[in-house]
Amino acid sequence: MPRRQGYALLIALVAGTAVLAAAVAFAGSLLFSGTGTGTRPKQGAVPDPRSVARTPAAPAHSTGLWAATWTAAPVTGVSDSYNSSALNRRTVRNVVHTSIGGDAARITLSNAFGTRPLVMDRVTVNTRPVTFAGAATVTVAAGEQIVSDPVTVPVPADSDLVVTLRTPTAQGPVTVHERGHQTSYVDTVWGTRRTDGWRYLTAVDVHTRTAAGTIAVIGDSLTAGTGSSLDTNSRWPDVLADRLGGRYGVANAGIAGNRVLRDGRGGHGVRASARFDRDVLDVAGVKTVVIALGINDVQQSPQETDPQRIADGLRSMTLRAHARGLQVVGATLMPYEGYATWTPGSNDVRERVNALIRAGGIFDSVIDFDAAARDPYRPTRLLPAYDSGDHLHLNDAGYRQLGSMVDLTTLVHEQPTSDQL
Repeated sequence: MPRRQGYALLIALVAGTAVLAAAVAFAGSLLFSGTGTGTRPKQGAVPDPRSVARTPAAPAHSTGLWAATWTAAPVTGVSDSYNSSALNRRTVRNVVHTSIGGDAARITLSNAFGTRPLVMDRVTVNTRPVTFAGAATVTVAAGEQIVSDPVTVPVPADSDLVVTLRTPTAQGPVTVHERGHQTSYVDTVWGTRRTDGWRYLTAVDVHTRTAAGTIAVIGDSLTAGTGSSLDTNSRWPDVLADRLGGRYGVANAGIAGNRVLRDGRGGHGVRASARFDRDVLDVAGVKTVVIALGINDVQQSPQETDPQRIADGLRSMTLRAHARGLQVVGATLMPYEGYATWTPGSNDVRERVNALIRAGGIFDSVIDFDAAARDPYRPTRLLPAYDSGDHLHLNDAGYRQLGSMVDLTTLVHEQPTSDQL
């Protein structure tokens, strides 16, 4: 049974284990040397066509592969509400939920929205020290991200993992994924405060001998889990990960308010087409891409009135994934009558986008979220049992339905076991 209620009580930092942890981490860096630390292009930069995804093969003397067990797309840069002197030596404890397990981990730190270099002088994964090119302190340039050295630490599947980051200065802005629907913590001189945003941390990869790779999911608030219960890991990609049973990781790159064709307003992230390489194609071990986008192009101001433009944007991302040898699964757009921005005209655009998706030629295969979530007696609305209350986002039951209807044989081209269906 999935361990969904794993809260951040695993955070206790046992000082007496520090020396042993450092020794194990050093041994791990030797064992997995050569898998690389590096930076990635600035957000919005034109990708080098000769570049490849960050999916390096395991060292020749080991088996297994590196695959993402968790991701969170960086959304915006924020300033903390405390004065800068109080934020010196700030410690952030990011609590993340794994999809697959492994015998070692590496993390990605992002300063995508920072305007100054980001300095980290202490980083741990479940209390194990993490290094970057062999050093305990790392500096991430403004607009960049960096991958750590591997650290030997057991990472169970379907469990909470704590990545602790300490900054010696308060310079920002802080690159954050807000509204993560999971409680993390920020320690300052004024004490500990809770946050539902992940700061600086955008990926955790594991070295695995049992998983075959990772499914990368890009979407909006309906993928990020808006409407789901805090700290229960009830987003539909979490449900999908449970069904996959540790054979494939699931990397959630959902951003609330995200669009295909335009940047989100009010800190809702850059458009999906601009972040597609960073948040999807460069995910470690990615095998299949799932795209669940378009509803915000339909309903957010300025509303897109041409369904073909949305379809073309989705098809363009599919072609980019094909160029990397990846298959793409896409989802239809769910109804939202009753939400403040709904109009008969915008609903017509939504239905025409869905007709184009179902007709084929955009994705390799289709998940019909619209058919699964709509009220059969009023198909322009969500089924009341799945409605979170705002008529756009789903509740836990609704997300459970979405995650349970994904055809695993189409997704991974493998025959699932009976307990995965």
